[in-house]
Formats: sequence, C-alpha cells, structure tokens
Amino acid sequence: MSKVLVYIEHAHGKVPKASAVAVAAAGQVGGEIVALVLGKGIDEVATQAAALSGVTKVVAVDDDRLENYLADIYSTATLQIAEAEGADTVIAAATAIGKDFAPRVAQKMGAGMASEITAVNEDGTVVRPIYAGNVLATTKINTEKKVITVRGTAFEPAAADGSASVEKADLAADAASKMRFVNFEETKSDRPQLADAEIVVSGGRGLKSGENFTEVLEPLVDTMGAAMGASRAAVDAGFVPNDLQVGQTGKVVAPQLYVAVGISGAFQHLAGMKDSKVIVAINKDPDAPIFSVSDYGLVADLFTAVPEMVTAVEKVKSA
Repeated sequence: MSKVLVYIEHAHGKVPKASAVAVAAAGQVGGEIVALVLGKGIDEVATQAAALSGVTKVVAVDDDRLENYLADIYSTATLQIAEAEGADTVIAAATAIGKDFAPRVAQKMGAGMASEITAVNEDGTVVRPIYAGNVLATTKINTEKKVITVRGTAFEPAAADGSASVEKADLAADAASKMRFVNFEETKSDRPQLADAEIVVSGGRGLKSGENFTEVLEPLVDTMGAAMGASRAAVDAGFVPNDLQVGQTGKVVAPQLYVAVGISGAFQHLAGMKDSKVIVAINKDPDAPIFSVSDYGLVADLFTAVPEMVTAVEKVKSA
C-alpha cells in the first residue's frame, strides 16, 4: 500500500484547522496516512495529530534543532522521514510555512509539485485554482513521488476521533541549518485567528483611515465575536498590518459568515473569500463588484450603517 506523509503544522501546542484539512485531502489521495510532527516538546501536538481521523501513525521528531521553524532543516527532516517511511507523497497545508518549505522538499525528493489544490480526482489528478481563482486547472503530476500543498478552505477538516499510534524518531546527527533563527514577533489578539474564524469582518479602502478601522469597524468585529480582515488596498494604504490581508496574496478564508465593509471587490480580494458560506457586503457604490458574490448587499454609507449594525447586534445578544 502506498503511503502519504502529512506535515502537521502547530503553534502554541495546538494543531490548526489547516493541518486537519491537509489530512482530509490525504484521505482522498489514498493510501496509509502517516502524520509528521517536528519541533521541541511536541508530545501534546503528537497526541492531537494521532486523534485526526484517517491517520494510521504519527512520527514525532523532537529535537533542539527543530525548536524554531527553519525551512532548510525542516525540509531535510521531512525528506528523512518520507524516505524512512517509504512515502511517495508528501502533503502540507498551503500556509506561509507550507508554501515556504514544501518546494524545498519537492526539490530534495526529485518530485513534481502541485500547489494549493482544492480537489482530488479519482484518476489521481488534482484541481488547483489559477488566474486568481477564475480558472480551475486539472493537474497531473507525472513524477513517481509527489509533493502537494492544500488550500485550507478546500476540504472539511478531519475529525478528531482517531486513535493512531505515536512513534518517536531521531533527526539525523549531521542535519544542520545554514539559516539562523533571530526572533519571531507575533501579533497577539483575543480575537479568533483569521484562518480559523467562523465569522470574519473585513474592511477596505472605504474606511479611509486606520483610525476608522479602530473606531468604526472594531466595535462590529468585537460585538460579533469575529476575526478582523482587510483588503489589499487597505493594507497598502497603511491602515492595518498585512497579516490581516484577505485575498490572492493574503489569507484565503471561508468562514460561515463574511462581512465586507467598504470593499469594492477586486478579483484579488474575491479570490480569498468567495467560498465563504454567507457573504454580506456594505458599500455605497451599487455597482461595486463585491455585490456580484454577496448573498446580502446593503448600498449605504458604512459610517452610518456599521454603528447601526453594532446597536442591532447588541440588542439581539442582550434579548
């Protein structure tokens, strides 16, 4: 039986939804699913990975050299375990880390690669969006070994009802990194993570300033218990940091509810949110492209509409 090695990303001792989605995609590729956890002090993460439905075994490599993510040594470790397990396919979520190290794994394996796939066909081909999601390409990887990254919104995440075994493995003694970890500056927030949130409220250039993101949009975000996002135009204008960007060159999200405030709906932004279950758009331009994908649209001045929405939501919550 063929084997699929799935890299399990983690942060603060937790496995994110994106890794559970990668496991679900591996299930459609077929074969025995081996989950790979790299890092230092990863026992709890390995236990969480073992609970993901479909995983038959977890390989945990706990080593001081893996304490902080570095693309070269992580790709070396992944290749080592892929060869040891006889895996012919390596899968990772198409996160910032997955996009960074997966091509290195492909190069080291001599494997063909497909990025950000959204479906797996019965004949083994995969589907991936191109041209900002306006075209879906059916792709065949001709090499014997394959590397795949999976869009985090494309599959239902694997359930946490499994009970796979956990095996420890040692990193090769000569494995070393030419990179040096300096520091990691994390933006901390009490709000949900953008990629995992059930509700996302995003603001665009229509908010006109960073102060309006704070004074106008944030009350709606917090009242709804949502994650905050932004369009590329708002990020480029310096209103908010780029870790909030939703779109082709930002984060791809598919929450249960997506609220777009003052966002025109350029194709770059639509590529990052059009798979949301319910889309609500607020824009004073009735011809804004965002209305072409929205389920509910309000043509209004956001500076009037958003405070009214905050009041309405608070009344519902207190009823």
